[in-house]
Amino acid sequence: MKTHAAPNTHKLNLQDYTILIVDDHPTNLRIAVDYLEDCGLTVLVSQDGESALKRAKFAHPHLILLDVLMPGIDGFETCRRLKADPETEDIPVIFMTALASAEDKVKGFQFGAVDYVTKPIQHEEVLARVSTHLHIQTLYRKLEEQNQNLQQKVIERTAELSQALADLQQSQIQLVQSEKMSALGQLVAGVAHEINNPLSCLTGNLQHATEYIQDLLEHLHLYQQQFKTPGDRIKTHAEDVDLDYITDDIPKVILSLQEATQRIHDISKSLYSFSHSDTSKKVPFDLHQGIESTLTILKHRFKTNQYRADIEIVKNYGNLPLVHCYPGQINQVFMNLIANAIDALDDKNIENSALSQPIERPIILIKTWEDIKNKKAMISIKDNGSGMSELLQEKIFSYLFTTKPIGKGTGLGLSISRQIIVEKHGGRIHCISELGKGSEFIIELPILTP
Repeated sequence: MKTHAAPNTHKLNLQDYTILIVDDHPTNLRIAVDYLEDCGLTVLVSQDGESALKRAKFAHPHLILLDVLMPGIDGFETCRRLKADPETEDIPVIFMTALASAEDKVKGFQFGAVDYVTKPIQHEEVLARVSTHLHIQTLYRKLEEQNQNLQQKVIERTAELSQALADLQQSQIQLVQSEKMSALGQLVAGVAHEINNPLSCLTGNLQHATEYIQDLLEHLHLYQQQFKTPGDRIKTHAEDVDLDYITDDIPKVILSLQEATQRIHDISKSLYSFSHSDTSKKVPFDLHQGIESTLTILKHRFKTNQYRADIEIVKNYGNLPLVHCYPGQINQVFMNLIANAIDALDDKNIENSALSQPIERPIILIKTWEDIKNKKAMISIKDNGSGMSELLQEKIFSYLFTTKPIGKGTGLGLSISRQIIVEKHGGRIHCISELGKGSEFIIELPILTP
């Protein structure tokens, strides 16, 4: 038997793949089987549509080469039944046919085929098309599996975190200080770690996919330059698939995927930074990094809801030196104050909606600066929310005091924040507020060398 040299097939190990050839001509079958088996593929054969359906369901090959004109049910009907069966619907089908009309090709694609090979068959072309679709199928399955794994891990970790937070609410008085942050930090670190593993795989494969697609587009462009008049068949196919739109849209699709993975990376980085900032001693810390991590974690709460538009975050950062502090505790303060600002904005817009009053654009202004004279780092977190009366302002830092409904507020957030800033860091925190016009919390932290 003559051995055929297989071309480069996208670096696939063809020995890992099984294909099914369906053709009622024994000579065609024998020649095709010999060639493809020499190339490393495992080849199954059927000579009619009915037996092909049974064989595909039993063996579940990676791809099917299907003749159109056969006795009994033809290739179109066979393909239709394959795609109607949940067990075989995902198997790619390539038609082998002498029918060359656009109508027949469109009919085949409508029944679910992924490609056509025109008779008389060129074996190298068959192998190239088979390899291409096996490669695409492999990439798709890997991406789908990675996506499912990522989604499942996120769901599992989110469920664990939600349960942990519920447990923390039950024991919040005992976990007021470091134990609470340590437990939360470990869980958040676990989420960040589990996100990073599949994310790295997605990012790497996306880079490869981008390069492959770019190579294919460049190759296509070379063909277009070399063959100015490719023929009616190719021109018709290009129009059918809207080739110009595809080549224009593919870079945009890739960019969207890259932006999405970058967003996940930023979230993971913020979770990691937030969870690993809890230390047993004071260390130099970039307050801006702590603010940014907190904003990233709370970003989902800034989006439009039924009461208001997106919250606009306005940042006016000054030049701050590193501050010696307990980063985990400082992050906890930022989290409490920004979350309270979001609640105040929601409350104000709920009230305005109920009274049919104009709704303002919700804004949170975060400002930092250095008080050089007094050697202090200053942080201001200001909102244009519901504000507070003078009576409430006198109580907000009291232990267990809250204006929120039962089950929503614990009365611990601001009291813990005051304890962290004043008792743990020798700083100061105070509030300036006017009912109906918003609140501003100002934090003063000493800038000290170790």
